[in-house]
Amino acid sequence: MPDHNAGPDRNAGPQGLPDQGLTGLDLWWRAANYLSVGQIYLMANALLREPLTAAHIKPRLLGHWGTTPGLNFIWAHLNRAILQRDINVLFVAGPGHGGPGLVAANWLEGSWTARYPDLKQDAAGMNALFRQFSFPGGIPSHAAAVVPGSLHEGGELGYSLLHAQGAVMDNPGLIAACVIGDGEAETGPLAASWHGQKWLNPARDGAVLPILHLNGWKIANPTLLSRMPETQLAQLLTGYGYAPLFVTGDEPMAMHQAMADALDLALDQIAAITANAVANGARPVPWPMIVLRSPKGWTGPDRVDGVQIEGTWRAHQVPLEHVREDPAHRAMLESWMHSYHPSELFDADGVPVAAIRACCPVGDRRMGMQPASLGLPVRPLEMPDFRTRAIALPAPGGVTGEATRVMGLFLADIMRQNPDRFRIMGPDETASNRLNATLEFGRMSLTPGPNDDRPSATGRVLEVLSEHLCEGWLEGYTLTGRQGVFSCYEAFIHIVDSMVNQHLKWLREASRVAWRPPLPSLNILLTSHCWRQDHNGFSHQDPGFLDHVATKGPAQVRIYLPPDANTLLSVTDHCVRSHGYVNVIVAGKQPEPQWMDIDAACEHCTTGAGIWAWASDPDPEVILACAGDVPTLETMAATKLLRASGIRVQVVNVVDLMCLTDPSLHPHGLPPEHFEALFTTALPVVFAFHGYPQLVHGLMYRRPCPERFHVHGFKNEGTTTTPFDMCVLNGIDRFTLAIDALERLGRGEDALAFELHALHAEHHDYVREHGEDMPVVRDWSWA
Repeated sequence: MPDHNAGPDRNAGPQGLPDQGLTGLDLWWRAANYLSVGQIYLMANALLREPLTAAHIKPRLLGHWGTTPGLNFIWAHLNRAILQRDINVLFVAGPGHGGPGLVAANWLEGSWTARYPDLKQDAAGMNALFRQFSFPGGIPSHAAAVVPGSLHEGGELGYSLLHAQGAVMDNPGLIAACVIGDGEAETGPLAASWHGQKWLNPARDGAVLPILHLNGWKIANPTLLSRMPETQLAQLLTGYGYAPLFVTGDEPMAMHQAMADALDLALDQIAAITANAVANGARPVPWPMIVLRSPKGWTGPDRVDGVQIEGTWRAHQVPLEHVREDPAHRAMLESWMHSYHPSELFDADGVPVAAIRACCPVGDRRMGMQPASLGLPVRPLEMPDFRTRAIALPAPGGVTGEATRVMGLFLADIMRQNPDRFRIMGPDETASNRLNATLEFGRMSLTPGPNDDRPSATGRVLEVLSEHLCEGWLEGYTLTGRQGVFSCYEAFIHIVDSMVNQHLKWLREASRVAWRPPLPSLNILLTSHCWRQDHNGFSHQDPGFLDHVATKGPAQVRIYLPPDANTLLSVTDHCVRSHGYVNVIVAGKQPEPQWMDIDAACEHCTTGAGIWAWASDPDPEVILACAGDVPTLETMAATKLLRASGIRVQVVNVVDLMCLTDPSLHPHGLPPEHFEALFTTALPVVFAFHGYPQLVHGLMYRRPCPERFHVHGFKNEGTTTTPFDMCVLNGIDRFTLAIDALERLGRGEDALAFELHALHAEHHDYVREHGEDMPVVRDWSWA
């Protein structure tokens, strides 16, 4: 167990903050703690000008006290550093449920009133501040888009350090002070993100100052890092590449002095690292960090009903649970709040006293008004013309090409014209995913070796075998106003399902906050997808991420399945220019037929779906629809088989998946007349889809006669096999599609159907004898 009376240690920084400095820090901290307690408990009588009654107490007590005094303590000390050094600091709150502290800090420095003028810095404003917290129609208990200065949703733990690292990339002069709770430090993403500083170049990036807050407890259990011997914890953090500074204790004035010393030393070291990198080039160095060890629920009730509270897990949420109905608990709350001496903190009108106001930075130096937390300043990309990278197409299906390789050329053009605000991130798969052209700008590395491929201390491509790191960095990068692309093997994007979910929640809530400008979209490229992972086998075959994001609401989700390189170019240009979305692009990297010239591709992508007239017959009997590159290939092969036998077919290709849904449910939904022009209201539709069939069925349930749509897609059948056999196993192959179309037309007994069944049987035996697809499949072309 930590010794809360041990005092500060392991600091070599300057000693002796003037007494008036300590007094001001403590006044600000006491005020923030008072305001935090008031938010959890009170809906009236904010300044305790009359005895507390049940009517003053909220009927439902919600909030998290345990981490809050530590957050307030850190904010107070960062304020001092900002004032003394005139530095640019972004506050990243890992313990997101310390929401009362973030709100209190914003109100004290005037940021809350600047954003919400009705909540003034007076008694009425304080009452309103308390009432809104965790109250119907108010604000949540954690860091959220409504809280000025916040960078991310605080409900789920693990992403704070990643977001801080992404935020400072290409942001010289910015210091991201990242508070990491010791519960959060147990999560996988956070454990991996300790390595993230190795991808920062202090000559061109800002700096992250991690502050590991060890208060010892999670909701009901001790935390792992808090129980480690200090020498062992120091060795762990040193091994990660940090020079930890420890601040330990529970006596406020001694802790203020120790924290001030540690913070001054850390900021001096950051300044020296930056200056040396600018003058002499970047190299790996130990970065400073602070380990703050203080009691959970610090300054709160020590014991309640004979049970220890402060310094235990019991302080995690609401230390006094029965304040409304229990007079003894209510008296304890009143005593607790009076222990901060509110008459010394606020004047008769409820305004923070001059000594507290003097502890607050002003203007954009206030952490609640930090421009980076809003994605400011806005710097639009200089966009090259994607048409210059188009594949020349003499006729549909007339050439083959690798879609993502062409995309990589366009991304390299963007990087060339935007050398300080566009990055590529991926888990060691940039070359594998055929984005090779972007490697012209180097793989970011401060430790190059003789056999490395294009390492560079100024590399724009960030690769590490952790989807969490790549996605989290890009989130932090876009949250602070820059843009990029995260490429990932399709099956493994599920590793960051929850991260994307939380980011979508943030985007939705931020879009409802008037003072938050639109943020650049988060662009996710899924390639090496299920239909061409035949060599890696079942573990690499899963398109289910589309189902995951499609359910997250229409305002922020966009899903694109371009069938070839030119449509991928058009989609990429659109996504990179967009704001406020999570754009999911699914595109294969293998050589495939190219279907559309660039003009047709642009028109097709603009409408989202269209009839391929050059592959269709007038007065069709059946519609073959497709979404995705391999489903498109198989659909075109099925179309050729059917038309050769006199079956009249209409081919519909879908690029923008959300256009299938009703326009009342998604802004991209096709109007009824447009949808009916594509699919009619009566003809059977055989639909080959990249993902799970139920997603298409779910999107179209409001369309006319949805039972007409017979969707073929991934059925979770896979193995190490041939590319075409993957299609056969899941029933999206050309033979199955053509047979289904014949059966829908009542012609399942035609000679063609028997021939196709025979080809299925022949295929099964052939691939298992020869290890490759039959020539009739391998050598097929549309021409």
